[in-house]
Amino acid sequence: MRKSLMGIALTGILCSGWWCLRAQTQGGPREPFKLGTFERQGQVFLGLVLRDSQVIDIAQANTAFEGRNPASARLSIPRDMKELLTRYETGLRERLYAIVNEVAGAPSPPPYAYQLRDLKVLPPVRPALMLNAAVNYQEHGQGIQQQQQRAGGAAPAAAPRANSAPGIWERKPGDERGNPYLFLKLPTAVIANGEPIRVPTGREQIDHECELGIVIGKPSKRVPLERAADSIFGYTVHNDVSDRGGRGDSRFGSDWLIGKNHDTFAPLGPFIVPKEFVKEPMNLRQVLTLNGEAKQDSNTNRMTHNIYELVQYASNILTLQPGDVIAGGSPAGTNIERAQPRWMRAGDTVVCTIEGVGTLTNPVVAESR
Repeated sequence: MRKSLMGIALTGILCSGWWCLRAQTQGGPREPFKLGTFERQGQVFLGLVLRDSQVIDIAQANTAFEGRNPASARLSIPRDMKELLTRYETGLRERLYAIVNEVAGAPSPPPYAYQLRDLKVLPPVRPALMLNAAVNYQEHGQGIQQQQQRAGGAAPAAAPRANSAPGIWERKPGDERGNPYLFLKLPTAVIANGEPIRVPTGREQIDHECELGIVIGKPSKRVPLERAADSIFGYTVHNDVSDRGGRGDSRFGSDWLIGKNHDTFAPLGPFIVPKEFVKEPMNLRQVLTLNGEAKQDSNTNRMTHNIYELVQYASNILTLQPGDVIAGGSPAGTNIERAQPRWMRAGDTVVCTIEGVGTLTNPVVAESR
């Protein structure tokens, strides 16, 4: 009896908090983890991230696990993050949980555990498709309009009432919001945590937008709102870097290619957090600092259309695939809203933090000629 009580006490010391209580009652891992893609000595590998400091090489850990547990099922390890997302719910998740439990319970780190500082962090996933929500925080839209008026523009006319888009977005009685608006962010713009954002030659109005990235985990087409959460694997951090300088020709409205898709304009990462470790994705603080000064400070609960509505809307247009990313939009605090903007320039460091998801840090440099 005494030995059992000591074991319970030791478990309480090693494992505490809402997640650990859930793990003990539902057979989950002893501590939450994140997933990332890394490079070590020229070799790229998938890793489990513990406490944002230790990285477990999944392939090496699995080999060791199967060696110690000869009766366990033999699993091949995914070659990249998209394959991991696809296979996560078909036996891989339980193996990752078991690996985490072994490492967390070991008296010393195993040989396949590395310090994060000793590794090169790559983008956690290379999405085939990135969709970003435009003006999905009311305060952001209001700030843009107010600055346009301060600059001498006319007060904006009341927006015409939105109509349903048959087959894509059906409006409900009493819904006063506009319809969702998504634009394409090219995967060629994706860079990792720590990689430099390059200011294109001749472009001076470079802005920041700290956004929650929704990572899709399974093929998804025409997903009902009540099942949209099933399509989500987890979450990451995204800085939707933007060029506000325009193209010198106002015909046809906004130019999303110039405005959003220069090389390096899609910092993503540093890791992906599986959704089971994010208790309330629609209540996460998001903060962006530029050289240590807070520029954006908001919460995902300020979104006009929540993450599930964005998944539903997008899946009514195209088939979402594992590894695709939907960004939830920018809160207020961007330079386009400011009477005295402080555009990003070479020498800056921009940091985007989303509570419970991670911190994405990127230096800013001038594009080399």
